[in-house]
Amino acid sequence: MANPGYGKRSAPDQRPRTGHDFAHLLPRDAAVASYIDGLCDGADISVKTLAKALPYGQCAIRTTLNRLQEAGHLRRGSECVVTEEVLLWVTRTFFSRTARDDAWWAAFTRGDVPPKPQRPVRSRSFTLLAALGRTAPALSLSEAHCVALEPQVSRWLERGATEAEVLHALTEGLPARVHHSAAFVRRRLLDKLPPERVLPSPRQVVLRTLECGECRSPGSPESMVGGLCAPCRGNPSPAPRGPRDAVPEQGVRARVSEIRAGLTPRDERPGR
Repeated sequence: MANPGYGKRSAPDQRPRTGHDFAHLLPRDAAVASYIDGLCDGADISVKTLAKALPYGQCAIRTTLNRLQEAGHLRRGSECVVTEEVLLWVTRTFFSRTARDDAWWAAFTRGDVPPKPQRPVRSRSFTLLAALGRTAPALSLSEAHCVALEPQVSRWLERGATEAEVLHALTEGLPARVHHSAAFVRRRLLDKLPPERVLPSPRQVVLRTLECGECRSPGSPESMVGGLCAPCRGNPSPAPRGPRDAVPEQGVRARVSEIRAGLTPRDERPGR
C-alpha cells in the first residue's frame, strides 16, 4: 500500500470487469493495466513498486504508464484535501478500467461526473418495521408493507415516543395467531397512538443594554428611568458603571466564565 495521500484511486462509473477489457492495448501495456486494475484503492502503483512486482524494468513501466494515460485509462494529478486546520495538496493517480476521452477526464476533474449511486438511506421508522420480525416473527412485514406503515411510525416518533416504546406497543400481548401482520400492526399503531407532548418553550436570555440619554453611559434597562441613569437623575451610583453592570445576572456571567475556561489557550492553538 502507498503512503497516505498517494496510490491508486479508481475512477467512478466503470463497466463490470471482463476478460477483454485491455485487448486494444499492446501486450505489455495490457498486462500492466490488468495488474493495476486488480489492485485495491490505495495500492502503491509507483514505477519502482510496479517494476518490483512485474517482469519489466522501470523505463518500460514508465513508458507503459504514459501510454495508458494516452489511451484514457490513467490520469495523474493533485487534489486539495480540506481539514479543520489546513488545506493540503496531495498526489492522486486515477485509474479507469473503461477507457475515457479527454472531455470525460476534464469533467471528472471539475467534479461534474456523478459518483456511483448509493443505496437509499432508510428512515428510523422503516428500519424499525423491517426488523419487527426479529422480535415477533408473527409480525414479519414485506418491504411494501414497511413503506405503507412508515408514516404511522413516524407520527409516533414525532410525538416523542422512543423506538423501544413503539416496539413494546406493537409486540406486547400478541394473540395466539396473527392472520394478517400488516393489518394488525396498522391497527395497533392507530389505536395506541400517544398524545402530542407539549414541551415548555425555553426561556430566551437577551443580552441588551440601553444608553443614558444624557451621558450616553450603558446601563441595564431596569436602571433607566425616563431614559436617564441614576447619576444623571441625581441619585448616587451604588457601584462603578460599565458594560458588565448592564448584563443581567440570571447565570449568564457564570456561563460565560465556563465557556472561557474551556477554550484552548491561544499559544496552544494550531497554526493556520
